[in-house]
Amino acid sequence: MKNSNLTIHEMEVVYLPKKYSGESLKVKDSKTAEIFLRQAFNPNSISYQEECIVMYLNNANEIIGIHKLSKGGITATIIDIRILLATALKCLATGIIVSHNHPSGNLLPSKLDKELTEKLKAGCKLLEITLLDHIILAPDNAYYSFVDDGLLC
Repeated sequence: MKNSNLTIHEMEVVYLPKKYSGESLKVKDSKTAEIFLRQAFNPNSISYQEECIVMYLNNANEIIGIHKLSKGGITATIIDIRILLATALKCLATGIIVSHNHPSGNLLPSKLDKELTEKLKAGCKLLEITLLDHIILAPDNAYYSFVDDGLLC
């Protein structure tokens, strides 16, 4: 090795959950998840800009937190599975629910939506994290659940 002045940076992973007294928020089904997720979407932009928001849960399906992963354009947003799963690992999540909106109001998942869900499911399996659902929200308060439609088992 020529240069002995190279510095290797030490990494530190920190997780500091906020403690609060009160009832924990628990996800029981897709409707419960949709209600919590919809609160995270901006009602002023849900009809014109696609966004991906991920809900992280513990083993009791209690919400650890919600992460606004990406914001895109009218018809798409970038969903980086590596960042999504890194966040899950950092907060010790055992389950995740992915959501994004379709500004057009069309609730049917696209081919890309289905492919992403399959890739994410494979990544989650490798890390022993359960992909609990993928929910598509429409501006008119309607939603689509991959689990409810049998596309995610």
